[in-house]
Amino acid sequence: MATPHVVLMPNADAAKPFSPVDNEPPLRWQRALHLAPLAGLGVVRRAVFFALLGWVPIVLWAILRGRFVDAASGEPLLQHYDVHVRCLIAIPLLILGEATLHASALRCFPQFTGSGLVDDATRPRFEAAWRTVRRWRDSSLPWLFVIGAALAWTFADRAAGAHGDTMSWAVDEQGTLAFGGLWFAYVVRPVFVGLLLGWLWRIGLLAMLFVRLARLDLSLVPSHPDRAGGLGFLETLPGAFAPVSLALSGVLASHWAHAIVYHGQTLAALKLPAAAFVVVWSLLLLVPFAALMPTLRRAKRAALPSYAALVARQGRLVRRRWIDGASDADAPLLEPAGVGPIADAAEMFDAVRSMRCFPIGQASLAAIVLPIVAPMLVVAALQIPIRELLLGLVKALI
Repeated sequence: MATPHVVLMPNADAAKPFSPVDNEPPLRWQRALHLAPLAGLGVVRRAVFFALLGWVPIVLWAILRGRFVDAASGEPLLQHYDVHVRCLIAIPLLILGEATLHASALRCFPQFTGSGLVDDATRPRFEAAWRTVRRWRDSSLPWLFVIGAALAWTFADRAAGAHGDTMSWAVDEQGTLAFGGLWFAYVVRPVFVGLLLGWLWRIGLLAMLFVRLARLDLSLVPSHPDRAGGLGFLETLPGAFAPVSLALSGVLASHWAHAIVYHGQTLAALKLPAAAFVVVWSLLLLVPFAALMPTLRRAKRAALPSYAALVARQGRLVRRRWIDGASDADAPLLEPAGVGPIADAAEMFDAVRSMRCFPIGQASLAAIVLPIVAPMLVVAALQIPIRELLLGLVKALI
């Protein structure tokens, strides 16, 4: 009996540019609620909506209860910078970051096929990898877990007490959490935690994608001038997470700023947590790209002997032809139409030798670290006399 032959028809979705954000369940739900447009992400509209949803009720409550600028007990709301930063800066940035990741993905991922990294033999497995990741992106199950985790964290955190100084602005004269604190605890914080967990899922989704792409026989070019085998177009992808890094660092920095200004906290006591956050969050953003390290390492290791042999062969031919004067040393390798007799082969070998085993370089690392560090520098300026230091430098130079 003949074995049936199944012909896989091309999948239209596999040909579409991939975005970790477009068509994910929260976007579909918000489109159904008309918070987002049917076409596009509508990040500005959503950012403004959630910022005002979180901040306005708290501020109105604080003004009506006379706890915005001054407070008879506890602390006024105005002094708690982290509440304002979380509502007006962090939550909007976590939403606006969707647009930066979406745009960066649409620029980067089509280059896997456009640059020739994927040939005809690899294309079926390449398209299958995209289909798998798209199914995970479009699945509601991870996002139901995100929502459940955000709510569980909220109720578990509330069961632990009134949070001490963190919620001192929201405790009334009887020592109970008033409306403003309840709104912050049960609306603002779950929204923030849900958005943060959503970004962790997107990072995991990118890691899944790169793990699958690393298993393919990509047509890497070890001598490529981008020093990444032709994967240099991924250099712009880490910068897409800058709004997220800025949001998280801003929340931490605003909390520390309150502690420094109103509770005598010192920078020395904050060095360890600040360094831990910078290291942990930076490593987390690098995890997806680490999946490509074995592929790049194998390509470099396999290419070095071949390019070394090419340089050696050319060097022997040059010596025989131009130094020894051998008449049988003519070879296409020495002709201008070939590699060339001067330095082309040596430059190619140097390019292979300097090829990175990590797909991104120093510019991408700076794009990761700078948004994390920037808010912390503002906090440092609260205790370091930057103005005096700058004036002293100017006087010393002049």
